Amino acid sequence: MPTTFPKSSVSEVTGLVVLLDAHKGSEDIARLADDLDLEIDEILPSVEYAEVLDLLTVDNGRATLTDTGRRFLKATIRGRKSIVRDQLNRTTLFRALMRALESAPDRTLGEEDIVRLIEFTSAPSDEAVQNILNWGRYAELFRYDADERTVRAIRHPPPRQPPGSGKTPPDGRPSRAGGDPPSSPARSSGPAEKSAPLASASA
Repeated sequence: MPTTFPKSSVSEVTGLVVLLDAHKGSEDIARLADDLDLEIDEILPSVEYAEVLDLLTVDNGRATLTDTGRRFLKATIRGRKSIVRDQLNRTTLFRALMRALESAPDRTLGEEDIVRLIEFTSAPSDEAVQNILNWGRYAELFRYDADERTVRAIRHPPPRQPPGSGKTPPDGRPSRAGGDPPSSPARSSGPAEKSAPLASASA
């Protein structure tokens, strides 16, 4: 996937997908822009990034919801974040960002390091840098500490297998018959980190 960076906010893309659903899932982009009282050039950044996230497809100037887009609309807030996280992790830009964070000490980089990496990757405007950071925060890929001015990657555990599924867990040991609980308790995640928004990100 090409290095595509968001030129629109989470709320703008979400609003576009909701509007498209109100048009029975398919509509001319020009009509959508008219409904929002926008010029077509003003709606295109949201259309472009919604397509990058596989929330819609565009063909001959007409936008159509994808299966991913329909799942996004039906999902809870937590579910929407998970869908967006999966889609962002498929983009070249966010893969590069997360690779840098994962390899950094304590999985943490200074804000200036993140900005330099983003500028090196796609040379966006300051507003685009802010959008990138807000998309990552919305999808819970990383947290931002306003006091330290640092960005820290969030580690998400792999999905748990249902009891008695018979699948081998990550430690290589077969699941117990009947779905007995593991012998060791879950580790504590430690004290909560301080975080503050760089800019408002819509849920």
